[in-house]
Amino acid sequence: MTALAEANRLRIVELLRDGPLTVNEIANRLALSQPQTSKHLRVLHECGVVDVHPRANKRYYALRFEAFRELDAWLAPFRRVWEERMNNLDEYLRILQSEHRDGHTGDPQDMDQPT
Repeated sequence: MTALAEANRLRIVELLRDGPLTVNEIANRLALSQPQTSKHLRVLHECGVVDVHPRANKRYYALRFEAFRELDAWLAPFRRVWEERMNNLDEYLRILQSEHRDGHTGDPQDMDQPT
């Protein structure tokens, strides 16, 4: 996750979602130098996020989807908690909106008055 926290590396991962690219293609699309791009790709490779496939005189980088499946599995319990909390918030907001429309705020002060 630390590797993906760096903005350029995250942008590289987003580019590679559409398929393999060379270092130069990535550098050009992100307006980075080739050495900067290579450095970021080396970090992503060492972390197991990308694979390198040499073809002729070019090196193509592609995402390792297994790494993202592992991350997704690790995040699943957190996702359930946040979804439940967001659903509870949605329900609470619906209740507040309904009470406001009906004029029953449950609060002695009118909601239309500034706080």
